[in-house]
Amino acid sequence: MSQGVMSTGEGMRIFPDVEACIDCGGCVVACKRTWDREIDNQRIDITTMAEGVAGPQGENADKTGRLAAGENPGETSLPMQCYHCENAPCVSVCPTNALQKEDDGFVSVHEDLCVGCQYCLSGCPFGAPQFPDSNDGAAQIFGTGGIMDKCTGCRERQEVQKGPACAEECATDAILVGGAGEIADELEARDSQPFFNDEAMAIIFGEEDAQLFQ
Repeated sequence: MSQGVMSTGEGMRIFPDVEACIDCGGCVVACKRTWDREIDNQRIDITTMAEGVAGPQGENADKTGRLAAGENPGETSLPMQCYHCENAPCVSVCPTNALQKEDDGFVSVHEDLCVGCQYCLSGCPFGAPQFPDSNDGAAQIFGTGGIMDKCTGCRERQEVQKGPACAEECATDAILVGGAGEIADELEARDSQPFFNDEAMAIIFGEEDAQLFQ
């Protein structure tokens, strides 16, 4: 497995290391190829902030450290997908229980219960929910947003001890997969830090496990 994939299956989390991401798009291609996704339906995307802006120590130096110090981190690329949060807001706001936090930790979509209301899109701070068949104008009035789709964490692959396709094919191991402690230890070994604030970390890992990253 990729060096970024430390363990799979029950209790795993997916988490980005922004110090390692080079915005190559390999994760996007791997996901689309593995799951045969439509061209306009991306279960993972790369968000680039401050594009073309150099940080105090150059383009690729100590982004998270600079951010923690209140300084400009410069151009920063971040793989965005469903992180299968411990306190998933999408699950909390779904009025039909179409989104459920499963016993093994994955956040899954029960398509037969989804009514396309798009509340999850408003609730998720990471942009994970996608509505590939939506009519945006109608959805605002009638809730006909189509069936929600998102990153599954490659649950089927993990059940046979394979890592998610995006993480396995990431050239720089910028997508970390494992337990909270494993991810925290790996970031520390890399001299990296989480890019997210405390509130987001508590959403992803839960209040107790989020303390492992401090």
